[in-house]
Amino acid sequence: MSWRSCPPRGAEGAVRPATHTMRCAAAHGARPQAASRRTLRLLAGLAVWLSLGLPATRHWLEADMSLHMLVQLPLLAWTGWQLGRALPAPLARRLAPWNLQGISGLLLASLVMAFWMLPIALDAATEAPSAALAKFLSLPLLLGLPCALSWPLAGFVTRGVFLVELIATLFRSGWLYLASPVRLCTSYLLDAQQSTGAGLLVAGGLVLALLVLRLLVGPLRKTADSDRRADPAHRES
Repeated sequence: MSWRSCPPRGAEGAVRPATHTMRCAAAHGARPQAASRRTLRLLAGLAVWLSLGLPATRHWLEADMSLHMLVQLPLLAWTGWQLGRALPAPLARRLAPWNLQGISGLLLASLVMAFWMLPIALDAATEAPSAALAKFLSLPLLLGLPCALSWPLAGFVTRGVFLVELIATLFRSGWLYLASPVRLCTSYLLDAQQSTGAGLLVAGGLVLALLVLRLLVGPLRKTADSDRRADPAHRES
């Protein structure tokens, strides 16, 4: 928004020139701040992505199944989320028609998330360089990035379905890894597999608790705001 995009108001709802000028100045100054935030998000995402790709970091995280699934995979998805938040608004608006109400993006993210929680996918990522490259590209670009672009477009129902599927996937995978009496991943021992299963169950419980807390606190906060607005003493102040 430039200074010319803030024309003076007409007679109806006229605003004093000084107030109108201050609003235009605030809107004009918000653009560099938004650009700076986008740049910081992009740099943060790239820095974490490059750090995860270092041989020493990869070896350390992929040597333990719990670190591989509960640390490395979410961090790779987080880098894509930062990339999505860093996209310029005009580009995000051009992509929006292909992602009606965020459904397409969240569906794609759910499929990619489910794939990389399979034992065969973890084994391939630790043994084949091509699979490792696919992991480092697909999790940011096909999971984190679509989530960042889709979440603002999604409504209450779409978000709820995605979160319920996320919780169900964590519980299913956690129970599978924890209860299986045999090794499902040839790259990891049985005790590491069981520890990962327990960690997935804990992660699913935490997401469920946060979702329930959000559903409970939201209506309470709205009720408190409504009561405060209806209070005569508040209106007089």
